[in-house]
Amino acid sequence: MRLTADKLARQLAERLLPVYLLSGAEPLLSAEALGAIRARARALGFEEREQVLIEKSAAAWDQALGAARNQSLFASRRILEIRMASGKPGHGAASLLQLIAAAGDDLLLIIVTGKLDRDSSGAEWVGAVQERGAWLALWPPDAARFPDWLEQRARAAGLALSAEALALLAASTEGNLLAAQQEIDKLLLRFGSGAQLSLAQLAEAVGDNARFEVAALSQGLAEGDAVRALKVLAALRAEGDEPVRVLWWLVRSLHGEARVARAVSMARLVARAALADRVAKGLAHGEAWDVMALLVAELCGLRTLPLSRAANLPEPLRA
Repeated sequence: MRLTADKLARQLAERLLPVYLLSGAEPLLSAEALGAIRARARALGFEEREQVLIEKSAAAWDQALGAARNQSLFASRRILEIRMASGKPGHGAASLLQLIAAAGDDLLLIIVTGKLDRDSSGAEWVGAVQERGAWLALWPPDAARFPDWLEQRARAAGLALSAEALALLAASTEGNLLAAQQEIDKLLLRFGSGAQLSLAQLAEAVGDNARFEVAALSQGLAEGDAVRALKVLAALRAEGDEPVRVLWWLVRSLHGEARVARAVSMARLVARAALADRVAKGLAHGEAWDVMALLVAELCGLRTLPLSRAANLPEPLRA
């Protein structure tokens, strides 16, 4: 079957399917859907979870098949999560079909991948998922629907925002779902459930800080001031900000600052940003903030350490 994110909770309440496919490039929606499925599975006695990150080699598929076959000494019901960078399993398609067939009462299979293109959507393994379980294509709201999405999120958290406050929140987060949810969480902590927030209250609570941080980082990048930009980045790290949110702003600067190409090639910047994204999502080794620091330096026109091929090689993740 095909599911949408807003219908997942009802479906899980009815019964837990043996297979779920989560596809999409929006980390917040994917994480929330995955968390809901895990929570329902735990409530039904699925006490053990194993994750396998699919690489280009056949070894990861062998590991996944082994995990599906092995009986646990500690739990009779297990969750096996398969993470693929894309919806193209290549030579692993046959193994993926075996895993889908092996899922059942004691083995829950969850496949997490990026957006599926037209060819991938029609693949045999996607059809097998829909026959045995559910496929959730997780699409973020477009720019026109983003304010409505924000309002629904705020209302679900128990917050009522005036039209002006909602417009400010939408403008300050600019379509970044993760950043928007973080701001809603901060508002809830500060004002509590049931609060009705005006434009002035919102600006005082989150608008000024968010704008200051973004403005300071953007100005440092625009001026090529690596020292200033790196200080702002370090401050964001110390404050516990999410690497994915900060990277989103850096990617915007990457596309907006053509002048940087004089010192550092755009291809190198794109590769550095892609590596930071993979590290931030746990798909490659390293510390996301360190990779972003190198990206900031290069966005300011400085040459830094060469991109390491080894840093792009992920390893299977275990719960």
